[in-house]
Amino acid sequence: MDSEEFVKFRKNLAKTQQHIAELLGVSVKAVHSYEQGWRNVPTHVERQLYFLLSRLKHSQESNQPCWTIKKCPTERKKKCPAWEFRAGKFCWFINGTICECKAQQSWKDKIKICKECEVFQDLLDELV
Repeated sequence: MDSEEFVKFRKNLAKTQQHIAELLGVSVKAVHSYEQGWRNVPTHVERQLYFLLSRLKHSQESNQPCWTIKKCPTERKKKCPAWEFRAGKFCWFINGTICECKAQQSWKDKIKICKECEVFQDLLDELV
């Protein structure tokens, strides 16, 4: 996540730097640094920000789970934590999901795939 995305998403949440710092469990100085591009947004902060954004989406309840949208075969679903924990609307949040037919090694690799996926894109479309 770059600094522009961070600012845009904070504004979509209608939070001040102070309020977003409290929600994310970081200092106001850290938020300022993320927004200025002086520091990279850490993985745990990025994930929390996406989670908060996902809860703003009013149509979230009507979405199908990822395994239905992606037409995952039964054997792949059984190996996927999103299926195991019935988190098909939050597959992007869970590490170890079987996206692109394999689990990704890092959050950076995973979120790159998620940003191209219709499940995650649906979350971002209303917020952009």
